[in-house]
This record gives sequence, structure tokens and C-alpha cells, in this order.
Amino acid sequence: MRLESAPGFPATGTPGLFWLGQAGFWIDTGAHRLLIDPYLSDSLARKYAGTAYPHLRMMAAPVSVAALPRPDLVLVTHAHTDHMDPETLGPLRERFPDLPFVVPAAVEEIARDRIGPGAKLRPVQADDRLVPLPGLTLEVFPAAHEVRARDDMGRDRFLGYGIAVPGVRLYHSGDSVPFADLDARVQRFAPDIALLPVNGRDAVRRAARIPGNFTLEEARHLARECAFLVPHHFGMFAFNTLDPGAIDAAAARSTTPRIIRPTAGHHLRIGH
Repeated sequence: MRLESAPGFPATGTPGLFWLGQAGFWIDTGAHRLLIDPYLSDSLARKYAGTAYPHLRMMAAPVSVAALPRPDLVLVTHAHTDHMDPETLGPLRERFPDLPFVVPAAVEEIARDRIGPGAKLRPVQADDRLVPLPGLTLEVFPAAHEVRARDDMGRDRFLGYGIAVPGVRLYHSGDSVPFADLDARVQRFAPDIALLPVNGRDAVRRAARIPGNFTLEEARHLARECAFLVPHHFGMFAFNTLDPGAIDAAAARSTTPRIIRPTAGHHLRIGH
């Protein structure tokens, strides 16, 4: 398998990944177009203006909501606004009223409020396995954004997704840290490409109620059997990022998996 950087958005029907910033990706499998956790607005900058953590963008949105083609499916991992953004998902629903959104069942009410009335929601929970599109299997993973939070019914508030189509398997962890059984789940799914956050965590952010994620080394270990690790959740907010140079340095040392740092405005073309 090859993963090669090329400028611009992937052409329809050409397998590839386009990083939207933070944890957001456009994924074209060649037969399906998926959108995961898109944050394409400045809603958090407005919400936190004048605070200690103003959430100012370090990178501009590489595409506007109005310029996005119609995806076949939108996947949302959890309810934090940089993953479930009303100013991105709401306008997307308005443009495409029949567009299906896969959301954690534990936060379905929040999702309906943010995406809008009449949204076509498909609530899921950990261990679900479904075929939302012909030829595409979706496996739902639990995630732990520092903690594995659940609702009163025991359903996980944070999820990840395994995407399987003929010829390629991808795993997007959502926001997560290592926890019991995650490693075994990922190895059973056996992804070719892992999309994992690498901004880490520390006591200062935890004290400010900013939950963290995998460190780069933890992400590399989880993806050790994958062909490629594509890091994300960096370069968006100055208080919650990782120096891209650290990713490049790790990429120079790592052969399994190969670490490919995504670049805004470029896509990663998937080839064989």
C-alpha cells in the first residue's frame, strides 16, 4: 500500500484522505465519500473570546462548508464542539437534508440540537457493526478522552470508527488515550491506516478541564501493526497542540508504521 501527498482535494472516485484540521477528515474510498469530525468554523473562537484559552485558529479551514461536495455519510465521534460543530454540521444538513449522520447514541439529543431539526441521525454505540453503505462496513469502537465516560444506560460518550472496504481498512480513534482492551480491539480490526490524535495530555491542561489524548509514542505503539499512522489533533489551538517538527522527527525514525504528517491543502492518495 502507498500513501502519497498530492495538492488539493481528492478527485471523486480517487481513494484518498484530506485533512480538515484537528480530527477532521474527508475520506474517499473510491466508492464512498465520508466526512469525519469536521470543524470548519470559528465557533470556538467566539465562544471563548477573552478567556485564558481563546481557541484562535492556528490554521485556516482548508475548505468551506459551502464548498464541500456532498458526502455519502458523516461520522461524529463525540460532542466536543471541535468534533460536533453546529456551525459546520448545521449548514451541511441545510445543504443536504437527506444526509445521514452517524453519532454516539449517548449524545443523540445534543447531536440533534446542533445538527438541526429533521437531521437524519443514525445513533450507534460501542461494538456495533453495520453496513451503512453498500460495500462499506463500519465497526464502532469505544474511546476514552482521558476517561471512558458513559451515560446512565452504560453507552460510551466517546467513540472511534473502523472503516472497512475492499482493499483498505482505516481506524479513526476519535479523541482517546490508551485504556484496557483498546489495543486488543485495534489489533483484531487490523487497520492498514490509523488516524490518531497526538496532542498528548498534561496536568496543566487537565487542571483547566482540557482533556488530552494519545502522546505521539502511544499513537505509534497502538498503530504498530499498521502500514501507516496519520497523526492529527495538532496545529489548531496553541494551548493544545504538538510541534509538527516532533512528528517529522518521529517519522524519520519509524518504519513500522510509516508516519505521514498530513498537510493542510493537500490530500494523501491511497494506492497499491
